[in-house]
Amino acid sequence: MPQLSDENGVERPDEDDYDLLTFGEAGARLEIEIRTVRARLRHLEEASPRDEAAVRAARVRLSALEEGAERNRAQPINDVNFEKFFGYPGKARRNTTW
Repeated sequence: MPQLSDENGVERPDEDDYDLLTFGEAGARLEIEIRTVRARLRHLEEASPRDEAAVRAARVRLSALEEGAERNRAQPINDVNFEKFFGYPGKARRNTTW
């Protein structure tokens, strides 16, 4: 599937409907936020004096974002549960990772 890169270098499937929060779009948004929090964490860890509470908070947020990204990559919608999830018959799209 063709990919598009945004201004952050994050790739998105070019066939996604961006009016909907698809797995691909959610994954792209998570990746942008993960990169942002990683940069902030590096800045906080290098700061002097170091704000340990802010470092801990950034680590907790980064961990939660990474866990969310992992869950998103699992893409639980498949052909078997598609109709139950969406309410109409169909087939799950494949290869929607970025």
